[in-house]
Amino acid sequence: MLMTRGIVIAGNESALFSAIETEAARRVEQYALALIPDRLSGEAEKRAVQPRQEGGGAAIPLEWNPGSPISARALVLAAENRLAHIDEAILVCDPPSARCAAADLSLADVEVLVNDHVKGWFFLVKELAAVFRSQGKGTLVLVYPETGGTGGKDDAADFLGAAALAVFRSLTRSILDTVFNESYLAMGFSGTDTGDEAGFAAYIFKQLEEGSRRSNGKLYKYGKLGFFR
Repeated sequence: MLMTRGIVIAGNESALFSAIETEAARRVEQYALALIPDRLSGEAEKRAVQPRQEGGGAAIPLEWNPGSPISARALVLAAENRLAHIDEAILVCDPPSARCAAADLSLADVEVLVNDHVKGWFFLVKELAAVFRSQGKGTLVLVYPETGGTGGKDDAADFLGAAALAVFRSLTRSILDTVFNESYLAMGFSGTDTGDEAGFAAYIFKQLEEGSRRSNGKLYKYGKLGFFR
């Protein structure tokens, strides 16, 4: 039986994002979806994304310009209006890779990565935290892989995607370390096994549905390293 809790999922298209959306569709009648636009140049790595499996839930797409604080506020207001309330916000950072020599970095891609995959998370977290604090409840969920798209030993370095992922990882730890006096909860999830995104997504929702205040501030690691903070 599908539940009625309000879930917002935000991030860029990736296998991990798709797996998390699939799990949400199996559990709720409706959920809100905010995708980071694909504005990187053709040099950025395009990863294959599996289509969402049908599970009964209906996605409500929301417009989002991540580099704009005004857009972050509008996104949260739209989610509240469409879902009635936000119970869980799941932020999924799995940025695309852009492999090249340092001298060949595209200035346009640098701007896109900073605006969409760095600044956007700070703006959205700020707005979600304000809503959760105002309503006195809610769960902020931050999800990322331990490493981004992997290349061969002879491939150029991934300057952009790796940098965006490192910032999100730092943001997650900062939030988890400071959430204990808040009225809402925050949980972090990192995955170490590339190729098991469906298992990772199922594990995330299992923890959300079984969790309590004791889950607040915890970083769960899924994969070969075990499940611990």
